[in-house]
Amino acid sequence: MGVMVRKQVYIDAGQEQFLKRRAAELGVTEAELIRQGINLLGQTPTREPFDPAAWADEEAVLASRSRLKPARRGSWRFRRQEVYEERLGRVPG
Repeated sequence: MGVMVRKQVYIDAGQEQFLKRRAAELGVTEAELIRQGINLLGQTPTREPFDPAAWADEEAVLASRSRLKPARRGSWRFRRQEVYEERLGRVPG
């Protein structure tokens, strides 16, 4: 461990209870537990920042897709028998 720097932080009562309990469970000091937590945060990849321009592009694509008309026109109806016949036609007989 290198040179230590003293820091004073404020935590809420629930965090203090948790810190005391977990330090006791692990057999380390509260300060060591805080250092370990900081080290873990340092190993966690950061999330990419929000890109408003990219989101605007996505919204534009979604808006254009919502204006598309359905490919089928007229009065199409689902007919189960046609589906069965089409599938049976693919099976070698």
